Amino acid sequence: MSSPKKIFRYSFLLLIAFIGFAAWRIFGSNTNFNEVKKSFYIKTGSNFEEVIKQLEQQQILKNPGTFKWIAQQIKYDDNIKPGRYIIENGSSIFKVAKILKSGRQTPINLVITKLRTKEDLAQKIANNFECDSATIVTLLNSNDSLKIYGLDSNTAMTAIIPNTYAILWNTAPSRLFKKLYNEQEKFWTSDRKKKAADLNLTPTQAYVLASIVEEESNKELDKGKIASVYLNRIKIGMRLSADPTVIFALKDFTIKRVFKKYTEFSSPYNTYLNSGLPPGPICTPSIKTIDGVLNAPNTDYLYFVAQPNLTGYSNFAATYQEHLAFAKQYQQWLTAYLKAKEKIVPANGGE
Repeated sequence: MSSPKKIFRYSFLLLIAFIGFAAWRIFGSNTNFNEVKKSFYIKTGSNFEEVIKQLEQQQILKNPGTFKWIAQQIKYDDNIKPGRYIIENGSSIFKVAKILKSGRQTPINLVITKLRTKEDLAQKIANNFECDSATIVTLLNSNDSLKIYGLDSNTAMTAIIPNTYAILWNTAPSRLFKKLYNEQEKFWTSDRKKKAADLNLTPTQAYVLASIVEEESNKELDKGKIASVYLNRIKIGMRLSADPTVIFALKDFTIKRVFKKYTEFSSPYNTYLNSGLPPGPICTPSIKTIDGVLNAPNTDYLYFVAQPNLTGYSNFAATYQEHLAFAKQYQQWLTAYLKAKEKIVPANGGE
């Protein structure tokens, strides 16, 4: 028969073991994934049971049951904060519970480059944030929602300056757009506004012109000169006749060459039919392109055409006769180039 001392000793050892196990379960590594870190999303309106379910389904923790108990002890169960949380591999249950309770979200970097349509922007946002694309498109098409920014459904995209923006995952569409708009306001410094005014342009018009230049060339050295062509055309009342505006009007971005039948398409964005700038941008131009427009050189150019090579640069002309000569050079080169390509025998020897 065991003595009281032995029973006490065993009980004490069991208690120590239990405390150690509990401490290990609560404060030791408890993640259930192999990645260095993992994003855990809590949707707006989620309750505690839904959070537990998501922890299980996404295999965030090895012991979600223990997490449930800890969360209840620290009163997290009635204090759910939606958002995106980064869980590092090796985190303890206690650490995860504290992160979720604190609401310390990790922002998402929204990287905006060249986008052509409002639908493109809406899809990019929907791919990275909680809100859906339909809600974003509705906002961008709502003149009532946009008028507080001095924008409308045509000019809404001028609020988007291609850059990288740190935004919380569950940010509401209206707040997300406001953040982008505020960043655009910072972009238009007094210096940039003055440069636009010196060209007889508002910031919105400068952005629209930059969107055309963006689609015309990816050569930084040419962008200012292309802008000068269009500025000169505007000055003398000559239509811009910019091919990219026709492509945008048709919403067919697979078009590589604009034929006459395309230029007859009725749209306010078709600058072959309408004078001046289109009512809104045809893409989101880069900062370099916008600055290229604002710093456009003072030229007498009215025309430009691709150089007869593969460099991507253009030849610029002040007169139509000079332009026709450059255009003829390009057409002759292009014809010869395409014929030469047709004569190339495939590497596998096939016909």
